[in-house]
Amino acid sequence: MTRSNLIGGEMLNWSDLRPGDARPAAAGPAAGALLAATLTADDTVLLAGPHAVELVSAVAAQVASVDLLVRSAPDAEELAELLDDVKGQVFCGSVDRFAAGGKSGVGDGYDVVVALDGLERLVGPDTAGFSWADGLDRLTGLLKPGGRLLLGATNAFGFERLVQPDITAALPRDEDWGRDVADRAPAGFKPLVTALRTAGLDNQAAYAVFPSLVQADVAVTSVEGFAAVVAARAVAARNEGPVLMDPYRVVLDAAAAGLAFELAPAWYFVVGAAAPAALPEGVVPEGEGVLLEEHLLTALRSDDQAALRRTIPSYVAWLGTGGAGSPDNVILDGSAYRLFGQAQELDVVGHLQRFARRALDSGSRQPWPAAADPHALTARLATMAGITVPEQEFSPDEVIRPRGSAEQLTTVARLADELAHASARAILFEGTVSGIRRSRPYRVGHAVMNPARVIRRRLKRVLRKVRRR
Repeated sequence: MTRSNLIGGEMLNWSDLRPGDARPAAAGPAAGALLAATLTADDTVLLAGPHAVELVSAVAAQVASVDLLVRSAPDAEELAELLDDVKGQVFCGSVDRFAAGGKSGVGDGYDVVVALDGLERLVGPDTAGFSWADGLDRLTGLLKPGGRLLLGATNAFGFERLVQPDITAALPRDEDWGRDVADRAPAGFKPLVTALRTAGLDNQAAYAVFPSLVQADVAVTSVEGFAAVVAARAVAARNEGPVLMDPYRVVLDAAAAGLAFELAPAWYFVVGAAAPAALPEGVVPEGEGVLLEEHLLTALRSDDQAALRRTIPSYVAWLGTGGAGSPDNVILDGSAYRLFGQAQELDVVGHLQRFARRALDSGSRQPWPAAADPHALTARLATMAGITVPEQEFSPDEVIRPRGSAEQLTTVARLADELAHASARAILFEGTVSGIRRSRPYRVGHAVMNPARVIRRRLKRVLRKVRRR
């Protein structure tokens, strides 16, 4: 006896909700915000593919009826028990069996079909030769005329490929069984848009999702300005271990080049519905300005100490009026400052030290010696605002290694260049001193002054003896 409807192609000993060696189900604040913005109380909804339990519960509480289609038998049983008092059914199996068998019992179709996890996990290993385009056709065929589609897609060449080495080819996960290349989503944003238009889905809105479909913290229609900062924070938080390049800087640099949307880890496509430009609402600050940290880093890279001496005192003065944000959490708009995110309970030196650490962590160029430790850099910045930072007691100089391997190599090259210049200056100095010692005036002066120094020392000894007596 099962609580779910087995339609064929189900996976009996597998779970997408609680995988042992696979990625979990689609989840995240952005996914919940998208569903809340696009679903209504009168909707009949099909949730196709693995979605986190909290998303399923939220949809069930928001709409008239909801059907679930999952390939995992254990997941289907768990969700059927969860939705015992909800109007709708749970179907367990592959989407090709579900659509072809017509067992949904909906009649003329659903108002909304939701597949925020994508289409790859709508089938199991028993289904062969079922392409991504076939899956899209089956889902669109389940929609009522004028129905809405919420679709997720993972980017095969996103920021993860730039900041993390891909080891899955050598160590495949259990879910990476051999499948045809056509079973996966088209690689890249433009091919995806073309595939959707080919399927007759023209009125679509696209969101860049960060940092992934299974952890959708933020989704935005444009990765520019402050939206790029929010996206960079999400990607950096997901990649906290060793990386090839600093994730935060990679996202911001890609945004500056206009490439961040195409390199997003994943996308949401919303067909036939309207939603806010940023999900969740309010996650991206409004208004003009630039992140104070970026303004200061630009001044450091270009050796613009005049800009630093103008900005640091005004920023410290803003902190004195009750401001509570480090440069990475403050927006500079002309000469005005405002908070970006949550307040940070630090003193003035603590805020400057946080910026110093982040600057060294990013491998940013400095107009001062590159080997400066966080304390020395903090003291130098604080001096610009008339603040004296006491020397550390019994604490060795702390050296911060840049975040990514690329930044580390850049720093090593910069240090090697500075060392070569210092060595050249030392050789020049030694040559100059050696030339002075060989000159005639030096030898004459040395011959005259040396006896005088000997006599002076002897007179001092005689005078000391006389005083003792």
